[in-house]
Formats: sequence, structure tokens, C-alpha cells
Amino acid sequence: MTFNELNIMPAILKALTKENYTSPTPIQEQSIPAVLAGRDLLGCAQTGTGKTAAFSVPIIQLLSEQTSPNKSNNVRRIRSLILTPTRELAIQIADNIKAYSQYTDIRSAAIVGGVSQKVQERALNQGADILIATPGRLIDLINQKRVDLQYVQILVLDEADRMLDMGFIHDVKRIIAKMPTKKQTLFFSATMPTEISKLIKTLLVNPVKVEITPVSSTADRIDQSIYLLENGNKQNQLNLLLQDKSIISALVFTRTKRGADRVTRDLAKVNISAQAIHGNKSQNDRQNALRNFKSGATRVLVATDIAARGIDIDELSHVINFNLPNIPETYVHRIGRTGRAGLSGTAISFCESEELPFLKDIEKLIGKSIPEVKDHPYPMSRKTQMKTERSSKPSGSRSASSKPLTSRPSTAKPAGSKPAASKPAKAKPKSNPPLKPKSEWFTKGRQTSSR
Repeated sequence: MTFNELNIMPAILKALTKENYTSPTPIQEQSIPAVLAGRDLLGCAQTGTGKTAAFSVPIIQLLSEQTSPNKSNNVRRIRSLILTPTRELAIQIADNIKAYSQYTDIRSAAIVGGVSQKVQERALNQGADILIATPGRLIDLINQKRVDLQYVQILVLDEADRMLDMGFIHDVKRIIAKMPTKKQTLFFSATMPTEISKLIKTLLVNPVKVEITPVSSTADRIDQSIYLLENGNKQNQLNLLLQDKSIISALVFTRTKRGADRVTRDLAKVNISAQAIHGNKSQNDRQNALRNFKSGATRVLVATDIAARGIDIDELSHVINFNLPNIPETYVHRIGRTGRAGLSGTAISFCESEELPFLKDIEKLIGKSIPEVKDHPYPMSRKTQMKTERSSKPSGSRSASSKPLTSRPSTAKPAGSKPAASKPAKAKPKSNPPLKPKSEWFTKGRQTSSR
């Protein structure tokens, strides 16, 4: 299928051709006709499936086809609102919409936190048909009466599960309350936790459901591997790994912001160019780090999961999980950032003893074992692996975790040691002695008193 077959207007087709879009991705192929038909949409898709164009292209067309009834006194009204969880994702979507709408009369603007509000106020004063925003800054501007949402016709909630994780769900509800009840809603989420499912029921009316690349599947072209490391050696292994010059660009995931900064400092000590990107960095610092990484000036970008939302790099050669995520779906989202645009990709993960349960959950989700790299200088001892396996073994009660040692058939004892069965016998209560006949009850007492 081609974009021409999706009944897209010539001005947008011209822009897509200029941006080297050739054929629609599965989510674009299914979503664009539904949105153009005015239907609500529920999209379950992970990062890298092309969902930005899936909702942006039809929105631009729908708004372009209108006779601008909400445009009075040369002031543009906000007719579509796109909510996203992070600044990077908002800016990325804004850039894409500007590219898709470059041959139309549609005007868009992005408002995000972390930068001067004055610039955003000027953009709002000039007017925008499409507003892309993060919830926090949008709430601020609504409270200041600088944003009017009463003309919104199309609402997009992108990365809804991540907005829930970041604590934005209540802000989202407050924002929705400022919009007309009757509107078209496009809802995108990689996962469907209970809170998100409840929100869907209150927002969507008979939606078209589009589910692309189930979260349990991973791209076959991504080469996955795992390093089981003795505790405290992740940084050493990362330094050693990055000596390989074939790793042209690497996105390294850490669990915490502090961890991202620490990994970046330690890489700098061994002359590996790296920058960190996370929530404590200013917007300018984050954009600078992302720009350097995309241009190749920085070889390694170290990021937390939340900050990495919105990083869209087609030629990313490696994803490295410095810390395994405790949510298995997050692993799939992380490694999905490599192997894009038909290219091959490599996903490498580090695992210490406390993360072995996470690894087990990940392998259960993706339905296969991740190949282990054994030829490295920091292997996890077999003793550590077995100890972790025993301690994480499910049991019927909390105290039962100490029992498997006696029930495992492979726990043979060296010759000469006491059998394991001798200890539990001492813990059994002694049985009561048999009762004496009544004639002997006081015999002992009388003998004692006669002495």
C-alpha cells in the first residue's frame, strides 16, 4: 500500500514525499482512514511503529478541510490538542507536524516545561491550530488564562501509560474537563494498566482499536545478549565493551538519574564521549545532548526511561541496559529503539544477582531465553546464581523459603558429614509416656518419705 491509497490530500502527500516517506507503516495504514472518518481511536503500539504520523497526518487534513469557523478577527483557535509526557517527545511531535503541514495553512505550537514561558506566550498570541503540550506547563498556562481549550475538536493522548507513571493522570483529567464534551479522541498507550483502562472507558466512544506489534514480541532483527556479572563490575564491563569501535552509537539505560550521571562521569575517565539525559537536566542541556548524539559528536547517550521517551534515532546501532528494568514491558520498549528503518540492531544487557528475577520475567514475556555471553572477565559465580534462584523460589508461605534445601534432590553432602535428616527430628515434640496403673501412682513418693 502507498500513502496515495489512503485518500490523503496532495499538499500532505507532497510533504511526505519530501520527508522521504514511501509507504505507510501498519499503524498508519490502519489508523489514518479511521481518524479521517471521524472515529475515536485506541492505539496499542510501542515506540518506533510510526504512530506520530498515524495521528498527525489525518488531523492536519481534517483541520485543513474546514472553512476555519473558529478563526475570527484573524485569531487562530486551538482546534487540536496533543498531550505528551515529556519535553523531548512534545518537541519531536511538533517538528514532525511542521514537516507534514509545510504546504498547508495549518499552524502548530509546542509548550513544555523547563524553558522560558515568554517564547511560548508569543507563539500562543500568534495563534495555533494544533497545540502540542506537556501536562504541567499546560496547566500553568490554563490557570493564567493564556490557553483556551473550548474550541478543541480533536484530542490526542500519546504515551498515556507513561503519563500515568509520571503522576500526570490527575492533570490530564483537569485538562480534559476544560474541553468540549463532544470531540474526537485518539488514545495511544504501549501498556494498559487498570487506571488507563478506566480512563479509556470515560473518554472513548465506540473506538476503532489498532494493536501493532504486541508488547511481548521483539524484532527478530535485534541481536540480544546478556552478561551475568558479579556485583560491582557493570562499569568495568561497559568500559571494556565500548573499546569495540564497531559500536558506533550506544543508548545506555540506567534506573536512576544519579546513576546516569555516574556512568557518564566514569566513561569520561576512560576517554569515551558520553552525555546524560534525564529529568534533572535543563531543557537546553537535554536538547544539546540529543543533538550531539544524533550528529555523532557524542558516541554514548546515557538516559533514564522517562527521559528517553521522544528519542527517535533511525541509525542507533546499540542499546545497552546498564540496569535491567523491573517491568518486563519496559525492556521491550528499550530495545525497540534500535533496529529501526529496516536496519539491524544490537541489544546488550547487564545483570547482577539481584536482577536475576527481572531477567526471568523478561524472558517469560518475550517467550525465549536471552543468549548469555560467557567469555568476559567478570562472570557471576555459579554459587551466586544458585543462591539467588533458591531465595526467589516461590513457596506457600513466607517462612517456607528456608525449606527447599532439604527437598532439592541435587544437594548431596560430602562423605562423613551428618545426614540432613537428623536435625529436623530434634524439633519434633516428644510423645507422652504411657500411664502407670493406679496402684503405682504413689509408690515412688512413699519410698522417698521412708528414707
